[in-house]
Amino acid sequence: MKLKKESTTSVIRNKYTVQFKEQVLERADRDGIPIVAIDLGLSESMLYSWRSKLRQTNQPLEEKKLQQAELARLKRENIRLEEEVAFLKKAAAYFAKIPK
Repeated sequence: MKLKKESTTSVIRNKYTVQFKEQVLERADRDGIPIVAIDLGLSESMLYSWRSKLRQTNQPLEEKKLQQAELARLKRENIRLEEEVAFLKKAAAYFAKIPK
């Protein structure tokens, strides 16, 4: 019976800023993805992925991030307002029961 040897190495993922991605894609449009990938030490597949995401939305990546943040803010505000409405309904029901 053979035992599997577990790897002790871990994969480190780099996070790139939106501005960096946009600059890389602009350069890739001029020089080509393979050349830019080699120069920056990035995989071609990553650059193609960034480019396809940009084309799907037809928006700059920065604008997409801003819209996502605004959507999250609006969802939080909506939850807060729903809680306020529920509280006010309970308060109105309570005060409607009190004899005058």
